[in-house]
Amino acid sequence: MNLSGTQPFTVGRYLITPISRAAESGRYISSISISSGKGTASHCRIFSFSREFKTREKALLHAAEQGQRWLANPLAFA
Repeated sequence: MNLSGTQPFTVGRYLITPISRAAESGRYISSISISSGKGTASHCRIFSFSREFKTREKALLHAAEQGQRWLANPLAFA
């Protein structure tokens, strides 16, 4: 499992992809994509977070940490 915060990582059947984008303020917002399955049985969820970060790397690290949190307790994001 790669936890560098900037690269997608796989845990079991899930692919966790940290995402960041620039906010209007010039800071960065984090999101995660959680994918599972293949072909017509594939499923993808995207969660976005409101906290802003000074750097892209910090936003990506936050996204990766939230992906780990989701893996431990998917209902926390319900």
